[in-house]
Amino acid sequence: MNHPPVPLGTFPTPVEPAPRLAAALGLGPDDLWVKRDDLTGLGGGGNKIRKLEWTVGAALAEGADTLVTTGAPQSNHARLTAAAAARLGLDAVLVLRGTPGVSRSGNLALDGLLGARLHWAGDVDRAGLDTVADEVCARLREKGARPALIPFGGSSTLGAQGYVRCGEELRAQVPGLRTAVVALGSGGTMAGLVAALGAESVLGVDVGALADPAAAAARFAAPLTAERVTGDRLRVRRDQVGDGYATLTGPAADALRLAARTEGIVLDPVYTGRALAGLAAAVRDGGVRPGERTVFVHTGGLPGLFGHAEAVAYAEEAAAGREL
Repeated sequence: MNHPPVPLGTFPTPVEPAPRLAAALGLGPDDLWVKRDDLTGLGGGGNKIRKLEWTVGAALAEGADTLVTTGAPQSNHARLTAAAAARLGLDAVLVLRGTPGVSRSGNLALDGLLGARLHWAGDVDRAGLDTVADEVCARLREKGARPALIPFGGSSTLGAQGYVRCGEELRAQVPGLRTAVVALGSGGTMAGLVAALGAESVLGVDVGALADPAAAAARFAAPLTAERVTGDRLRVRRDQVGDGYATLTGPAADALRLAARTEGIVLDPVYTGRALAGLAAAVRDGGVRPGERTVFVHTGGLPGLFGHAEAVAYAEEAAAGREL
């Protein structure tokens, strides 16, 4: 059953011109715009709020009093699930891959501030993480709680409806839009944009969160559109993963600095940094061309930068190199 969404964010988010960034990438001054989904409001902002409006709406309709979700230690989705729970007077339990003590900064600090309880799953793969989350939900039920398991990354066909709405905003805000460029992690964000804008109008940049994110995005998008959607029909760049999801790649580091110094926009090292690096590569190889209207979808994630040792070290070195 499709339950109505619960309002959590501030929409529509603005779209801003980025002429200096456009020039640095080799685009015309009117070619590039930034969709500021980092400004969605709740809990530090970011794209996950759009998905949570739908998934948490379903949880409330089913009588849940506790939100349980999974992720990496610096998960933006986990942080915003905790924020949604706080806003609605619910408990939050975050089942995170790894062990405690590696870092207490970034999103983890906000998880604690927002009142979430953390359960560390150890060194497990995605299937193992899901198994631990199911076990946590079972224990909560034994104690009389009513948990709802929110999917990894907030991504499902239900959650993707939040990004159908984002795509509809973009159609109204950016007439003549040719390409929306977005980080591709668990698949739900790209899925909703594809359903709203069409597969040819969305370029996803794989960040390494899943082995086959295009297949996931296609699976979530297919029920939302009459268009035939399969993974091989999506526009996906797979050249920005580098040594893995949690690493800071050279192109992503360059993108962080470029966005900050041309437009005063701060990206994160895992998602939006890779997405902008993918856009830069697409301009170089002709996948995105001057004279066409392009939107970079800024999906947020800034708090995670402060828990990412490589990114913090890179930023500190950049500052040290500019001392008077």
